[in-house]
Amino acid sequence: MRTAILTLALLPAFAAAGLKPEFTYNGVGKPLRVKVSGGDEIRLLEPVTGKVLASAKTDGGSIDVATKLNLWTLKPKGVTYLQLFEKGKARDSALVFQPMTNAPVSTLSADAQSVVFTPDEDQTYAGFRVWVDQDAEFDTSLGKIRVRMRPDAAPNTVWNFIKLIEGGYYRDVIFHRVVAKRADGNPFVIQGGDPTGTGSGSPGYAFPLEQSPLPHDFGVISMARSTDPNTNGSQFFFALSRNGTKHLDGRYASFGEAISGADTILKIAAVPCGKEDRPNDPPVIKNIRLVNSAPYGTGPKVVTRPN
Repeated sequence: MRTAILTLALLPAFAAAGLKPEFTYNGVGKPLRVKVSGGDEIRLLEPVTGKVLASAKTDGGSIDVATKLNLWTLKPKGVTYLQLFEKGKARDSALVFQPMTNAPVSTLSADAQSVVFTPDEDQTYAGFRVWVDQDAEFDTSLGKIRVRMRPDAAPNTVWNFIKLIEGGYYRDVIFHRVVAKRADGNPFVIQGGDPTGTGSGSPGYAFPLEQSPLPHDFGVISMARSTDPNTNGSQFFFALSRNGTKHLDGRYASFGEAISGADTILKIAAVPCGKEDRPNDPPVIKNIRLVNSAPYGTGPKVVTRPN
């Protein structure tokens, strides 16, 4: 079935956040204050399912949600979303609540064909990192792409991407590698995120691979890396098909999915290339900016590859 391609112009202008954390980092056992504007209820939601883990009525103002929702006893194992409601309807962007615990350690298997994740020996629960849920809007020379980020799948990877965007890292950066099809005929990836345009550049640091459960499929964005799984930095790729990229699941950190711009992704994938899959006239990422997302569980669906 052919799915209609959403364009950025058709997407709603999502409202400013009705929930704002006083601090990003909140130590365990301490007040976790959030400024509430409007609404009458807050709910802590489980990712994907939207199951309500805790809820409380609110009259607005600055509230200690740790006390309101009994967070220090609840201790969610993974990312949750704090969503504002008004008369039973979700409004404004959610807050991302990421538990501060040590991530599993990733190592390459003996045959170098897979990645092994081992729980860190220290699993101390230190509190929450909290931020406003946001989308990433790509402005490229061939059109726009809007990405819904998935901190529930790879929170540290999303956080790194947010900080690079806020710092202006992705201004005038090219897509330096385009593999429209693998040898087996399946569409593969378009890759960018290196200011040098060579495929060897980085932001000056690397961070560990996260074990993301988000399957690679058309429009999914994931981190590029070298052979060592712990060499994630700034380079990313968009997957072009499920069949062509499913072997990347668990080996590369997928952290978001396109909710508009399928046509732009396909235009980039169609550019003529020369040696080593380098475009003859590389498409340019003029800039990436952050915009507040729709209330959690609402908003546009992810794009699919047109038949």
